[in-house]
Formats: sequence, structure tokens, C-alpha cells
Amino acid sequence: MAIDWQVTAKAIYCDAVDDDVVIMVYPDGKTNCTGYQKYVEHGNKDSNAVLKKKSRVLNRNLKCEGPADFRITGYRDAIIAPNKT
Repeated sequence: MAIDWQVTAKAIYCDAVDDDVVIMVYPDGKTNCTGYQKYVEHGNKDSNAVLKKKSRVLNRNLKCEGPADFRITGYRDAIIAPNKT
């Protein structure tokens, strides 16, 4: 079965950054996450300060794991696997 879509996305709560994020998966298997973009890729002093403040309030370390995070890879694998022939 050929993949006949351009992108699929799913909004989730990500406890790694204590925020709602959108995970996007492309037919070639590439992924994108708005949390990663916000806190790592385009992260600035303000976004780092937000994570540090949230960490103190929640009394646990918050850190974006990036594209290898199980939330992203699990969603990607669930979307791509049924379409492999």
C-alpha cells in the first residue's frame, strides 16, 4: 500500500516540557514537534527560563528529548508501519 498523504499531526500533552505540543509525521518518516521547536531549536533565553521555572514549580526536571523521544517515535512508527509493503 502506498502512502498517499502529505503530513499527519497529533496534539498531545508532553510531560517532558509540561506543555501541549503537536507532533507531525511526513511520509518519508521525518518528524517535527512544536515543543522541540519552541524549547530547543528556536529556544531563546525566555523559553529556557520558562522550562526552569516550570521545573522549580513542579519539583522535577523538564527537558525536551528532541526527535528521538518515545512520544514522537511511537507516533511515527504507528503511522508509518501500517503503510509499509
